[in-house]
Amino acid sequence: MNIKILPFLFLAMAPVAYSQSGQPMFSEVYSPDVPSSVKLCGKTIDLDRADMYERYDRELSSIVYTHGTTMLIIKRANRYFPEMAPILRENGVPEDLLYLACIESSLNPRAYSPAKAAGFWQFITSAAKEYGLEVNDEVDERYNLEKSTRAACRYLKKAYARYGDWPSAMAAYNGGNGRISRELDSQNADTSLDLYLTEETTRYPYRVMAMKTVLENPGKYGFRLRDDQLYQPRKYKTVEVSGPVADWASWAKEHGISYSILREENPWIRAKKLTNKTGKTYKVRIPTSESMSRKAAGTNTYNKAWTR
Repeated sequence: MNIKILPFLFLAMAPVAYSQSGQPMFSEVYSPDVPSSVKLCGKTIDLDRADMYERYDRELSSIVYTHGTTMLIIKRANRYFPEMAPILRENGVPEDLLYLACIESSLNPRAYSPAKAAGFWQFITSAAKEYGLEVNDEVDERYNLEKSTRAACRYLKKAYARYGDWPSAMAAYNGGNGRISRELDSQNADTSLDLYLTEETTRYPYRVMAMKTVLENPGKYGFRLRDDQLYQPRKYKTVEVSGPVADWASWAKEHGISYSILREENPWIRAKKLTNKTGKTYKVRIPTSESMSRKAAGTNTYNKAWTR
C-alpha cells in the first residue's frame, strides 16, 4: 500500500495518512473511562448521577486530549509541587488543592488572564490585596509562589469554613463567595455540585477532579515521560533586601547572575528598580549554579507515577 504521511507534528494521537485511493486513514480515538466515583479532599463523590457523569467526562476528555498543556503541567508539577505541598499541609488544606492551581494557571509562573488575574493561583488585584499580597508597578506578590500559595490557602480555608464543602469552596474560588452563597440559598442546595451556575463555575470542581485523576496516573491516559524530562526544583540562597534598589540588573550582576535569571526566579519583581520607601524586607532568590545545570542537578521525581 502506498501511504503518504501528512507533514504535521501532531493531529489527534498520530499523523493522518492517506491510502492509495486517497481516503484519509485516521488514528483510533478512545474515550477515557469514567470511574463510578472519585475521591476529592478525602470525600468520595459518586458519579452515577447522569449530569455529574457527563460533566466529569467532559473535563477528563478535555484534559486527556489537550496533550501539550497536560504534559507541561506534569513537567512543571515536578518543579513546583515540592514547594507548594508543604505549604498546604502547614495550613491544614488538602493537598488535592494543588490540582486547583494546575487548572488556574497550568503552573505557568507568568500566567496572566484577560480578567487581569495573575500568577499560579490567578488572583485579581483586589482579592490579592485582601489576602495580604502587595501589588503595584514594582512588586506583584501574586507571582511569588510561596506568598501566593499561602494567600490561596487563607482564601480556601475561609470558604470551606463558610460552606463545609470543598467543591463549594472551589466554586467560590472561581465564582466568588457572594455568588455561591446566594445561589445555595436561592436554590435550596447544600453543595455547589447541585447548583445551576454559569458554565465556567459549574465546570470548575469537575476540572479539578479530572486533573487529579490524570496526574495520579498519566500513563493510563497515554502520557509517556522519562524522569530526566521532568523540570527539576531549584535550590536557592536567599538575599534579604530592606532598602531601595536603583537598578536590578546591576544588583543581579553583583550577585553572580543575569538580570534574566533574577526575573525568572523572582517573577514578583515587576520593574528594573525598587523604590521601597517603607523599608519592607523582600527575600530575593538566587539559584545555585548547580541547580541551574541539568547535568549537575541530577534527577528527582516527586511522583513516580508520572514517569515510565
